[in-house]
Amino acid sequence: MLLPGVIYYLIYKYVPMYGVIIAFKDYDMMEGILGSPWADPWYKYIQQFYESPYFSQLLTNTLLISVYKLLFGMVPPIALAILLNECRVRWFKSLVQTLSYMPHFLSWVIIYGILLMFFSQDSGIVNRWLVDAGSKAVPFLTSTDWFRSVLVGSEIWQNLGWGAIIYLAAIAGIDPTLYEAGRVDGASRLRMVWHITLPGIRHVIVLLLILRLGHMLDAGFEQIYILYNVHVYPVADILDTWVFRTGLEQWNYSLASAVGLFKSAIGLILVYISNSLSRRWGENIW
Repeated sequence: MLLPGVIYYLIYKYVPMYGVIIAFKDYDMMEGILGSPWADPWYKYIQQFYESPYFSQLLTNTLLISVYKLLFGMVPPIALAILLNECRVRWFKSLVQTLSYMPHFLSWVIIYGILLMFFSQDSGIVNRWLVDAGSKAVPFLTSTDWFRSVLVGSEIWQNLGWGAIIYLAAIAGIDPTLYEAGRVDGASRLRMVWHITLPGIRHVIVLLLILRLGHMLDAGFEQIYILYNVHVYPVADILDTWVFRTGLEQWNYSLASAVGLFKSAIGLILVYISNSLSRRWGENIW
C-alpha cells in the first residue's frame, strides 16, 4: 500500500533534484545539463541574484506577505472548526461547512473576477457603496496601501473551510469522556473549548505551523501573478514572480534554479529551527 506513494515521491520529488546543478552551470538547452559548462565562479548566479538591485525589496515583500498570511491565516480555520464542532443544529453546520470550503476549488482566475466585481475602483460593489455614502472610491487592486490586505484576505477566504476540515478531524479524535467529565465538574462550553479542545488539537496546530514555515518564501506565486500589476510591484513583487519574469521568460534557467535553491535552503533551515523549538512542548515531527 505504501509503494505507490514512495514511487510518486521518487519520480516527482527526488529525481528532479538532479537538476539543481543547473544553478552552478551556464546552462544551455542545446548542450543539456551535462554538456553545459560550469559557471565561473560556481556561485555566479547566486551572487548575481544577491547583487541585484531588487534583492532586498523582493525578499522583504516575500517575507512580509508570507508572515501576514501565516499570522492572520492560522486562527480563522481553528476558530471555524471549533464553532462548527460546538454547533448543535446539524443542517446549519453542514450548510456552513459546505459554503466555507467551496472557494478552495475555485482557481485564482475566477477569484480575481470576483475581486474585480467587488473591489474594482470604477464598477466594484464596495466602491459603489462608498461613493453613495459620500466617500471617494478606493483603488483596492492598484493601491500599494491596500494590495497586501487584498492578498491576505482572499487567501484566508479561499482556504478557510478547507483548513477547518483538518482541525475538525483532530477534534473528532479527542476522547469524549473528557467533555463528559468537564460537564460533571460544571465547566461551561467556553471552558471546555479552552481546556479540552485546544490542548487536544495542539499537536495538529504545531505540525501545520512547521509545514507552513517550510514554505515561508513561497508567498503564493499563482495568486500574486494573477492579481498584481505594475502599480503594486513595490509591495507585491516576490521572489517567484521576479524569477518567472527575469529567469524563465528570458530563458535564464541557471538564475531561476539558483533562486529556487536559495529558497529551498532557507525553508529547510526554518523547518529545522521550528521543529527544534517545538520539542519544548513535545510536539516535534522528528
